[in-house]
This record gives sequence, C-alpha cells and structure tokens, in this order.
Amino acid sequence: MKRGQFLRSLGLSTSTLMAFYCLGTTMTACGSKEDDPDPVDPNPSGGTGVTGTTTGSAINFTIDLTKNTSLKTAGEFKIFGDVLVAFSTSSTYAALSKICTHEGNTVGYRKAQNDILCPFHQSEFSLTGAVEQGPAAAPLKAYKTSLSADGNTLTVTA
Repeated sequence: MKRGQFLRSLGLSTSTLMAFYCLGTTMTACGSKEDDPDPVDPNPSGGTGVTGTTTGSAINFTIDLTKNTSLKTAGEFKIFGDVLVAFSTSSTYAALSKICTHEGNTVGYRKAQNDILCPFHQSEFSLTGAVEQGPAAAPLKAYKTSLSADGNTLTVTA
C-alpha cells in the first residue's frame, strides 16, 4: 500500500495530507522506493551514472553523460549532492555550489539568462559564481569541469 493510500484510508483530509508532506513526515514502512520514489536522490551514485564525492569539501566526481543525457542539451542542469552542473546555452559546462551565499537556499540555472538564480531573494550569479545582483554579497563556489575526449564523461573537481 502506498503512503497516500494508507493516510486516506485513515480518513485524513487533503489538507492534512499536505501538512504531512510539507512537514517532511516520512512513513517508510508504508511503501517501497519503487512505489513512492523520492524526487531527489540523496546519494547520486551507482545507477544514476555518478561516481565519487558529491558533498562536503572534497568534491570530486564523474558523471556518465550517456546516463545523464539531459546534460548534453544546451540550457539544461542537474543537481548532484551539493553541486549544480549546467550545460550552458553557450555549450560549456559549469559546476557551482547549489547553496546561495545569502541565506543558504538552493539555486537554479536560468536558460534564458544563461545564469544562476536564487528564487527566494532573487540573487543572481554568473556561471563563474560571481554575484551579478544581490542581496547575496559572496560568490558561489565554482568547481572545475573536464569533458572527456569522446564527450561522454564529465569530471567535476574542487
């Protein structure tokens, strides 16, 4: 039985179900990962085509672009652990900290502007991590990227 089905069987309203979801309440015994997958893989290794360290201060990982094919399309991005990796509209790779330096929220890549935006307070960053518009005052941490000769592997290092 899936988590939502279980809670509905208890007679809980939609608003109560949303409260459980928004508060982050987990009930892992109510279903399996196949039934109710997490939207973000907290450990992106193995089947996702990512190997190495994606969190902490020793960032060093490799992305198999044959398994992460969206990163071969200009204007797309993915988050791996603590790192946002974007294939920019100018067809270059950028890897930056996913955490805004203003208040620690998760940033995203904007295809139309070819930059990074914190959606909470509208801080803007270049693909090198430099602040383009505050309130953030400090740049995002930028990581080195290296594309293999065949274009199928991207390595990200501190």
